Amino acid sequence: MVSIRPIHSKAALLIDEDIKRQRYMVISDLHIGFESYIYSRGITFDEEIFFDEIIRELSDLIKSNRVDSVILLGDLKSTVGSISKQEWHKIPQFLKLLSEITDIYFVPGNHDSNIRFLMPENVNIISSKGMVLDDTLLVHGHTIPTIARSYIKKIVMGHIHPVFLRHNSVINGQRVWIYLKIIKDVIFPKTQGTLDLVIVPAFNRYLYAINERRYTKSISPIIAKAIKSNAVQQALVVSLDGSIVGDIETLLKII
Repeated sequence: MVSIRPIHSKAALLIDEDIKRQRYMVISDLHIGFESYIYSRGITFDEEIFFDEIIRELSDLIKSNRVDSVILLGDLKSTVGSISKQEWHKIPQFLKLLSEITDIYFVPGNHDSNIRFLMPENVNIISSKGMVLDDTLLVHGHTIPTIARSYIKKIVMGHIHPVFLRHNSVINGQRVWIYLKIIKDVIFPKTQGTLDLVIVPAFNRYLYAINERRYTKSISPIIAKAIKSNAVQQALVVSLDGSIVGDIETLLKII
């Protein structure tokens, strides 16, 4: 059995696995190399400060929470179908530094094509089908899961970059968690009961803030199918500090 809880004020999730007595920290959507997109739009951005900030923050979280392993839940790189100059340089450096303090598991996302060329040997590369911890499936979220196991009770995913968008709100533009309870048969046919979905906000805090005017939501077929089938039974939108800021009525505005 596993227990799941977000780290207060951070876009990171802790998963404790009882049998193996392991603690995992899950983060998603770092988009290392997004700086090239920012530069192309004429925006000045110090990539070294951004890189150092992420390494320092992850190191502090790993040590303070006594994390055994980190699960990178997809979209480690930013470009799609190619590898930018920044990615060639920064991703191996990032993984080397991170692997010096913890074990790494990597579940690929839709931006991670050809990323195997950037991976050190000591990184555990998982199939894009996802990683299973007891009753929990961890996937990036850009495809419908093909691991049709009846005992899966929870899905942890990224991809969507959920951001609270409401003008005149003090948390407008801030990252949020989304928790859904949906009818299980919609995702895993011929199964019964419900499925809990946890949508992890992007660890990269700048994806929305720097690109607000051109910001577009990422769509997940998992969520789209659940909404289209009227399978969402419960929804909670929660800020990084743990405040409930939305429910099923505000879900569509978030995703």
